Amino acid sequence: MPGTIGESRPTGGSTIRRPKPVSSEPDRNLLELTRASLEDDKAEDIVVIELAGKSTIADFMVIATGRSTRQVAAMAENLRLKLIEYGIRRVALEGLAQSDWVLLDAGDIIVHLFRPEVRTFYNLEKMWGVDLPAAPAAEAATA
Repeated sequence: MPGTIGESRPTGGSTIRRPKPVSSEPDRNLLELTRASLEDDKAEDIVVIELAGKSTIADFMVIATGRSTRQVAAMAENLRLKLIEYGIRRVALEGLAQSDWVLLDAGDIIVHLFRPEVRTFYNLEKMWGVDLPAAPAAEAATA
């Protein structure tokens, strides 16, 4: 039916394409791709913070830990390539040179990758009202 969203309709020899409505729902497929990539790369203590309704910077923030700078860098680069393959045109990457804390900004999702002691120091989860995952030593002591 001409005039409905997403339909083309001729007008005087040219075609006007109306844009499809932008969904207000967060892209959960993007979140699952991110989580799967991090799990495949053996990320630890993956925390997902839903920002939709709390902030306009992104729909999700994902925080994860790598055991070494080499692992953090590899996780960041692998995730960047998967996000581009998914269709994210621009993935900003900061901190890759030192890889103590790498930030990936893919628009609807922001990913922070840390080495353990750097993650503990900055404690981003606290800023968003989420507790840090328990340290393995603390879990063993209480078991």
